[in-house]
Amino acid sequence: MASIAIAAPHPAGVAAARRVVAEGGGVVDAALAAAAALTVAYPHQCSLGGDLVALFRDGARGTVRAIVSAGAAAAATDPAPLRAAGDRMPAGGPHTVTVPGAVAGWAELARLGARLPLARALAPAAALAEEGVAVSEGLARAIRHRLDVVRADPGLAALLLDPAGEPLPAGATLRQPALAATLAELAADWRHFYTGPTARRLVTGLRARGSLLDLADFAAHRAENTDPLSATRDGVTWWVAPPPSQGAALLAVLERGSGDPLTAARRAELSRDALLGDPRAGGIDLDGLLLREERDLAALPAGPKPAGDTVAVTAVDDEGGAVTLIQSVFQTFGSGIADPATGVVLHNRGSAFSLDPAHPGALRPGARPPHTLCPALATGPGRVVALGCQGGRAQAWILSQVADALLDAPDPAALLARPRWVIGSRDLDRPRPTLVLEPGTPEADRLTAVAGGLGLDVAEVPGPHDEAGHVQTARLRTGVLDAASDPRADGTAAVLTRGVS
Repeated sequence: MASIAIAAPHPAGVAAARRVVAEGGGVVDAALAAAAALTVAYPHQCSLGGDLVALFRDGARGTVRAIVSAGAAAAATDPAPLRAAGDRMPAGGPHTVTVPGAVAGWAELARLGARLPLARALAPAAALAEEGVAVSEGLARAIRHRLDVVRADPGLAALLLDPAGEPLPAGATLRQPALAATLAELAADWRHFYTGPTARRLVTGLRARGSLLDLADFAAHRAENTDPLSATRDGVTWWVAPPPSQGAALLAVLERGSGDPLTAARRAELSRDALLGDPRAGGIDLDGLLLREERDLAALPAGPKPAGDTVAVTAVDDEGGAVTLIQSVFQTFGSGIADPATGVVLHNRGSAFSLDPAHPGALRPGARPPHTLCPALATGPGRVVALGCQGGRAQAWILSQVADALLDAPDPAALLARPRWVIGSRDLDRPRPTLVLEPGTPEADRLTAVAGGLGLDVAEVPGPHDEAGHVQTARLRTGVLDAASDPRADGTAAVLTRGVS
């Protein structure tokens, strides 16, 4: 019987995948079921109201496609009032909501390789929303961390606070009847999210808050099915999504960072901040993003440095079919808006726009913002490795610390548990660019010495930390499937057999 390895940052994702695989679903169905369940169990990190970037490998053909379902700003967008209010986009609120792309991304993945109707993949999530799911440790931490945002929004407060107005603790039951109804509506026809009753409810709620998004903006959204970027080293090809995804930054670090990964990561970070934008809105300097040509970055507009949050799902089958997808509300609880009529938490992906009109990621009508989502695949002799992570802007260097080792590591779970480093500033709640080290990070002394020359402060967190990312991986190596979920998350991994519950 065919088998599928899968990893997700919450057990509900793997449980949903198990159900659809038992019904005859394949690798795409498993990934979609997990992704949908996570929008119920992990509303601080992903939602129907967020975006999706994914890679799909067709096991029979050996081809890889990128699905970029990143929503655009309203056609009526006018940057002038926001520029008058400050030099950067607001961190949250209605003006940071772009058209959510996740649902269209699911539908495109299903079209490419699902064995079952999309409704079957959504069914476990709808049941989970109706019956309730236990609040995880990760969600409980997020509610406490963003308690001011939760209390300020009626939708989030009704969802995440108890009758006394206190945060739901870990283990409490989270029920979401409005979201269950929305999922049932989308199971009947996913297009309702963009042209039907779901879209009308969302637009009504957004416009009441001052958003410029309208029904035409929702109806215009399409998931982009496109060629991925790739690079081959030592017989292994690495695949990532193209701009507006930051996938090029991961290829740059993998290609340039063998001797000095921190310097490569810092160069990739600065290049991404200055050069990443939407190819549909103007030319993108891909050679600069890949660090294949030097650029005078000091002469270019600096990009925004928003925070970000996300989930990854990875799945590989025994024929070499693979899905790695990342979906997100961007910052924890996104825009800070949960629409009561639909139960949908809306992302703040628009906060990643630049207000500098000369920047390639500038806020423009109908443009997509620079995107942190960075799923990756590796293919080589006897190997298919899917990986992705939570980690906002740091995803590229988080993944780079485990990518090569995952090709042959005998114990992927132990590898993901190994201490890591990240760099960032506002996205890591740091006032200045900082190298953040978990205790026991390999070569910490050398990294600290290099950091000074790169203009980075150095800080150590007391233990394994969310800032270091939640990596998920699934692999096929010489005919053997396995998977692992990062211990920093609440997740799990499993190998499932089609037709077996």
